[in-house]
Amino acid sequence: MDKLQDVIELLKEYHQEHIIQLLETLEPNKKEELIQQLNKIDFHQMKELYENTKREIEIKENKIEEINYLDKAKLSKEQKEEFDKLGENAIRAGEYAVVTMAGGQGTRLGHSGPKGTFKLDVYGKGKYLFEILTENLKQANEKYDVIIPWYIMTSKENNQETCEFLEKHNYFGYNKEEVHIFTQGELPLLDTNGKLLINKEKKIKEASDGNGGTYYSLRASGNLADMKEKGIKWVFIGGVDNALLKMADVTLLGMAIQKKVQIASKSIVKANPHEKVGVFCKMNGHPKVIEYAELPEKMAEERNNQGELKYGESHIMCNLYTIDAIEKISKETLMYHCALKKNSYLDESGKEVIPEEPNSYKFESFIFDAFEFFDDIAILRGKREEDFAPVKNKEGVDSPRTAKELYEKYWNKQ
Repeated sequence: MDKLQDVIELLKEYHQEHIIQLLETLEPNKKEELIQQLNKIDFHQMKELYENTKREIEIKENKIEEINYLDKAKLSKEQKEEFDKLGENAIRAGEYAVVTMAGGQGTRLGHSGPKGTFKLDVYGKGKYLFEILTENLKQANEKYDVIIPWYIMTSKENNQETCEFLEKHNYFGYNKEEVHIFTQGELPLLDTNGKLLINKEKKIKEASDGNGGTYYSLRASGNLADMKEKGIKWVFIGGVDNALLKMADVTLLGMAIQKKVQIASKSIVKANPHEKVGVFCKMNGHPKVIEYAELPEKMAEERNNQGELKYGESHIMCNLYTIDAIEKISKETLMYHCALKKNSYLDESGKEVIPEEPNSYKFESFIFDAFEFFDDIAILRGKREEDFAPVKNKEGVDSPRTAKELYEKYWNKQ
């Protein structure tokens, strides 16, 4: 009863009285489950996040400058050989691990399962996105005579289905002992009045807390400790939905080692000023990625003396870190971005409401916001046709059709 009373006081303090009404209708075991969930929620944090939705994002242009990078295609033969040798030696020594962020569903693609289980229609019979990534890693293993440890981050929503899928396909021939699956964190959803949403199970509706949660989830799941135990020094983090992702690029790794940086990333040139990608820059002397929605139009169109877009280096979710950098970031609190989304919920009478318009805020941290904790980042400019074939939309740009074309064109040349 004391526990219940404490929770009721908390809900009153944060104006969530509709949850008190829900608690009164639940049978004892359901009530206990909800109380446990409520006790894990940081209500002060949720209140702050809601208040932030009312604030305008301000980017002061005078604090922003363009970022340095090396163009892979323009490296001298000696430079490339030096980078490749350094990178290859680190991988051969067993100092390299890979993380794949696979928490998303394939909803936007019209696919009902986890995104990694989507089959891309390549070469007639098709390949699953997980299969494409596995082939990429297996090639590196063969080339460098090693088995790269592979950490896959799922969400609570798709974890079971992902595990079952990989088991069913025997991990596409990857050594199962070197595949480690963990889940990312979640945050409650709030309606536009700041009220917690209730889901069909009569609990608080939550959603994954964004790819920025990867760092903390790696530590909380024990996988960061596992990497350290294995003697890992470098960790690559990429998404599940890029059919041309190079997860073991020795040039990128060697560049990071040679430049003695803690973080590195691969970029490609923005297709046009208004392409929906985040772009690299330096803000207040620190590396940063500005999301396309937050980049003022004037800055998006600005060009440098060479006639190139001043802010034209796109972040393509191809990031590399020292193990120390991951540990450092995992103890920091990243900022949260909010997105207005459509989410179904139970109303006060217990009836499910399926909204036609966006009705609630989802809060996410972004992986690249961690770059600001460092003084420098090494950026290697790659090529779209070699490095970036995202599968995001059902049709049009970044769709299965465009990814298929890029994938087949690339591999036909190899």
